[in-house]
Amino acid sequence: MIYLNLFWAFFKVGAFSFGGGYAMIPLIKKEIIDIHHWLSVDQFLDIIAISQMTPGPIAINAATFVGYKVGGFWGSAAATIGVTAPSFLIIIILALLIIRYRHLPWLDAFFKGVRPAVIALIVQAAYSVGKSSFTGIKDMLVAAVVFVGLYLLKINPLIIIVMAAILGIVIY
Repeated sequence: MIYLNLFWAFFKVGAFSFGGGYAMIPLIKKEIIDIHHWLSVDQFLDIIAISQMTPGPIAINAATFVGYKVGGFWGSAAATIGVTAPSFLIIIILALLIIRYRHLPWLDAFFKGVRPAVIALIVQAAYSVGKSSFTGIKDMLVAAVVFVGLYLLKINPLIIIVMAAILGIVIY
């Protein structure tokens, strides 16, 4: 029964929290401390700290850690599946609707409008990362070698990453 409770508590967190992982923290706190009394406030704060330090989304990390603390391995699995299931289900439903109604003119127009916006977001992210990454001629040299390898020579990206690492060791 604890596994079902963990799943349902974190399913609600995943379904009704908007705005990213930090926006989910109050709902997680309400579920695990106020409603179910699974953890103390100090334990909750420790889990939030650990969730921030480990790679990955904070809500998934918190669900995994809380689930493990409360129900071991299977509790961890139940909580993690619970917090990710709402997003997964929404994406599946949207994908099925898009496949079914892809012939509608308004849906085609929607995607034609979204494509340039997505490209603009990617370019903006690349610009902001690039602006802080290129601090000298060596950085530009590595980027140029990677560009030539990827686009002109068509070298596999995994090989390019290894080569860039070796080049970085040599010139830095």
